Amino acid sequence: MGQGVLDVDDNNFKSEILEAAKPALVDFWAPWCGPCKAIGPAIQELEETYGESIIFARCNVDNSPNTPTQYSIRAIPTLILFRDGKVVDQVVGAVPKSHLESLVKKVL
Repeated sequence: MGQGVLDVDDNNFKSEILEAAKPALVDFWAPWCGPCKAIGPAIQELEETYGESIIFARCNVDNSPNTPTQYSIRAIPTLILFRDGKVVDQVVGAVPKSHLESLVKKVL
């Protein structure tokens, strides 16, 4: 079991995600977004399973506008998989937990 889903923002994104020793899956979301709320439990379950090996984080696009802009986020939820500070893959929209799990397994 990991440390829980980490909240990241414009101030700590570089240190927590890009410079991390482990791969990271970042959920770009907003509290008013229905599909974002729908995939939240799946991300939490994956964190409980794979949290020792990968960082699970979320970035509120309303509170941190610079980071989503840097990664050309046009719709939420958008989940981006990072390894060694680089984008490995990304998915847009509420997708099944199995799809997210296959994303995670790419970097394990």
